[in-house]
Amino acid sequence: MLRAKGYTGPTRLIPQFGVDPAFFNPVGRETDRVFTIGYAGRLVEAKGLWTLVSALAQMPGAWRLLLVGSGPLGAAIEARLRDLGLRERVTMQKRVPSAQMPAWYRRMDALVLPSLTRPNWMEQFGRVLIEAMACGTVVVGSDSGEIPNVIGEAGLVFAEGDSGALLEHLRALQRDPEWRQELGRAGRERVLAHYTQQRIAAETVALYRQMMEGNVPRS
Repeated sequence: MLRAKGYTGPTRLIPQFGVDPAFFNPVGRETDRVFTIGYAGRLVEAKGLWTLVSALAQMPGAWRLLLVGSGPLGAAIEARLRDLGLRERVTMQKRVPSAQMPAWYRRMDALVLPSLTRPNWMEQFGRVLIEAMACGTVVVGSDSGEIPNVIGEAGLVFAEGDSGALLEHLRALQRDPEWRQELGRAGRERVLAHYTQQRIAAETVALYRQMMEGNVPRS
């Protein structure tokens, strides 16, 4: 966006958020449970929740959904799940304090962030992704905005709005607990390498020092 608007100076990309990996951690994760899919965030159109509901309408076998958040779509989503005969599989929890979120992430086998790009918005980061990854939860995200770059090779990405592709990812994870554990470990390792508060602070300080010395490289 900076380049498109004519800026030609140096740039440096530093994540806007970090997590404390001692707080967001996988300690106490359950392994013997029904495959549990999760979503955490605002219940609004742009978050692609209808894509998730459409995928779950075709999801076979035993599974549960944890829907954590609040917003204008809450009642409509609950009604649709009831019409599909899925309401009993779903736990809907309104917004919870950040301090309680690790416990919710640990209850999820896969966190889905199915965001949809809009003319005036796309997913800028997706903080829930790194929080869930730090807790050892597999992340599945659409290709809206920065989601693929945040996930890297440590999770799964699908074309935004493609409920069939999302369904296939969820079914693959449902069938393969060992793969889920492997991706969960990879996600936490990615957070430790790129998305801790300590790491982001160090990168920010390094950039300030380069700016003071006048040798910020172009990128």
